[in-house]
Amino acid sequence: MPVTTVHQPTHREALWELEAAFERGDLITVFGRCTVDYDGRAASSLGLGRRLLVLKPDGAALVHTDENQQPVNWQPPGSEHHAAVRDGQLRVRSVRSSPDETLDIHFETVEQLSAMAVSGRRELSVTGSEADLRNALLDHPAMIEAGFEPLATERPTDAGPTDIFGRDSEGRPVVVELKRRRVGPSAAGQLRRYVAAIEREEGDNAAVRGILVAPSVTDRARRLLAEHDLEFVAVAPPTADDTDSPPAADDADSPPAADDADSPPAADDNADSLSTASTASDREESSAVDTDDEESTAPTAEPSSEESN
Repeated sequence: MPVTTVHQPTHREALWELEAAFERGDLITVFGRCTVDYDGRAASSLGLGRRLLVLKPDGAALVHTDENQQPVNWQPPGSEHHAAVRDGQLRVRSVRSSPDETLDIHFETVEQLSAMAVSGRRELSVTGSEADLRNALLDHPAMIEAGFEPLATERPTDAGPTDIFGRDSEGRPVVVELKRRRVGPSAAGQLRRYVAAIEREEGDNAAVRGILVAPSVTDRARRLLAEHDLEFVAVAPPTADDTDSPPAADDADSPPAADDADSPPAADDNADSLSTASTASDREESSAVDTDDEESTAPTAEPSSEESN
């Protein structure tokens, strides 16, 4: 992959490199002392400081500082990049036409400029998500218990949609709550609310069972499950290496897996055989999870043009 890097170029040299990189369709990074001004649906400005500018061939422009993963200002894909040298400064402008927005970055000094031809635009392959666990269990319901028959996914209740609803070998209703990582007491509380909601629907005499499926649980969660006659089955989500085999039971004392709060859901391969009551996007996890779960983390929202600008 060809990479062009210049250190401490003059403004004119930096302009030549930028124009050539624009022509080639390269990804560009510029680091130096600059000001940043945005004008569009609102207006904002950043005083002089050392920042990193990233210009992508799809039109995206991002200005980063030394803090946080999100840019301090940005323009989305579809914008146009322009560069010029005026009044002793290198001026880079990113223009968006709909709506009309302009991001101006004026470099007093440029310490480094790099341009590179980036490839590999393949789709991100995600494995080991909660959706993968759900699909694997739907394919192999005996992993939950022998004789279990899944009937619906995302069945709505007044406590929120359940992951899997089915019946056991004796015909009793079963609520299955899935977690892809080690969980704490909030998961047990969430399952308890789902079971109570189904009991209200089924009637006072309904013997509704609740099963929490996860790689492992904390001691506190295990005690809470026992107090409310709820059950736990240790199963880990499948990985890319074992997608053709049922998920393996995990050790209850195993360390927690990485959280997949920002992972996109996988498609449900069992839509033809199950009555899917609602989509996973309808699920508001935060409304059903206790705040005392030490393992729970809230996902960080992706920046939007309205928020960042």
